[in-house]
Amino acid sequence: MLASLPSTSEEIKNWKWDDIAPFYEELEKRELNAGNREKWLADWTSLSDVVMGYFARLKVDVSCNTADTGLESELNDWLQNNLPPLRSAENRLIRKLLESGLIPRGMEIPLKKMRVANEIFREENLALMAEEAKLSNEYAKISGAQAVKWNGEELTLSRLRLVQMERDRESREKAWKADLQRQLQDREAFNQLWVRMLGLRQQIAANAGLGSYTEYKWKQLNRFDYTPEDCHTFHKAILETVVPAATRVYERRKKQLEVEALRPWDLEVETRDLPPLKPFENGEQLQKRAEVVFKKVDGDLGEYFATMRREQLLDLENRKAKAPGGYCIGLFVQGKRRPFIFMNAVGTQRDVTTMLHEAGHAFHAFETAKLPYHQQRGVGSEFNEVASMAMELLGAPYLHEAGFYTQEEATRARVAHLEKILLFWPYMAVVDAFQLWAYANPDEAANPANCDHKWGELWDRFMPGEDWSGLEEEKVTGWHRKLHIFQHPFYYVEYGMAQLGAVQVWANSLKNANEAVQAYRNAHRLGGTVSLPELYATAGAHFAFDIPALQNAVDLIERTITELSK
Repeated sequence: MLASLPSTSEEIKNWKWDDIAPFYEELEKRELNAGNREKWLADWTSLSDVVMGYFARLKVDVSCNTADTGLESELNDWLQNNLPPLRSAENRLIRKLLESGLIPRGMEIPLKKMRVANEIFREENLALMAEEAKLSNEYAKISGAQAVKWNGEELTLSRLRLVQMERDRESREKAWKADLQRQLQDREAFNQLWVRMLGLRQQIAANAGLGSYTEYKWKQLNRFDYTPEDCHTFHKAILETVVPAATRVYERRKKQLEVEALRPWDLEVETRDLPPLKPFENGEQLQKRAEVVFKKVDGDLGEYFATMRREQLLDLENRKAKAPGGYCIGLFVQGKRRPFIFMNAVGTQRDVTTMLHEAGHAFHAFETAKLPYHQQRGVGSEFNEVASMAMELLGAPYLHEAGFYTQEEATRARVAHLEKILLFWPYMAVVDAFQLWAYANPDEAANPANCDHKWGELWDRFMPGEDWSGLEEEKVTGWHRKLHIFQHPFYYVEYGMAQLGAVQVWANSLKNANEAVQAYRNAHRLGGTVSLPELYATAGAHFAFDIPALQNAVDLIERTITELSK
């Protein structure tokens, strides 16, 4: 049967579960022993590449056009009718491998993950997970439809944010308020989605025999190397070491702008009397210039990106009816494992950073695609995000040579990026602390008013440099604007941990760029075959989230900002 498996994902368009099931049934019935385990795993990998590759392609297509009801219907059909039995079939294969007692070389860590996946798997959760995925798509649809009239033209909120970078403070304030007022129009819709999602997630955890959704997600996300208590320790370390540094960034900005209070519409504007940075005019220009950056960092990485351009694996420009955010996802295109980058570029420095970030994920995917079994390619986000965030820093020195900026503009961009790292850690702490609270107190969190209160309380603690007086409704609904809370629960502290790892990789590059990049790539090649601390060590970093580690990173960032600002 597997001999007749299509070689590309494109060939299974319109397949129903009845078309897919026989391939899984053959693997399930096939004898598994020491003599054929490699072939069995290779066939499972081929099957997963084709089937999951098509599902990924479908998700990309819906992201690229949220207004296409036909695509939305096809995706919902997959979520409802194909994904639940697919997950069930995958779990039966996991159980078969575990029960065999076989431990193929390079599969020790993947098997550990499989044991946990098998432990928490419940058939009754499949329909709930399908419903959760549909609600996630609903969040994207609501967000993707948000637009406002501005000077007679309808603008997406992403494009409206360009106005918030202009020198005229009155225009910035007007644009910011138009943005937030439009989002507040969907307040009740987001609240209703949240309540439904929270209930589903609690039920999923209960069905798995676990006391909380936090416990469930810790297992599902394979968080073997740290605990919720460690996350609280991380938050406290950020409060002690990073918040003072972030406050210094805010104070400098306030002084340079000559304002008495730093308002939300003062956070993106250039502090000197200079026009906003305009690194590129369109998506094609962004691609060309980014490729130059990657070739400067490493020739192989540059070639990976050139491959993505040739094979049209990029959708970069913002437009109406496009889902918000940016991501990199793995596809199976014409028999090849390939990454795809989705983003919403409008011509800002933030877009350049996003391009570098998502390309870091793509380069990681190119390397892990070389591993023989798909289970080996699964890497924890705590290191996945090192791949992306380190690329932001490794690529930054080449922005001028790539044509994005003059030398002076490139320096402005680098300082702004380093400042944003300092400002990010406290924001990350708000998002993570909010989620830890919500799932530890689900009855409270089921009332969106309590969520508003908690978000506002955390915001005031970790973001003291911003003045939101008179903007209480806009402030306390900030959790609506963080898509991870709705679409990727608990997936955020990884960014904070990985940012610390990325700064360590960057610190190494300041001593020897070639050695640092090679260590970074060596870690990529390991995929998920070793533990998280081992991945960090291979990349030349240390997996830590305590005060000393953060203080070293903060000191380097502030020192570099001072040097660049001379």
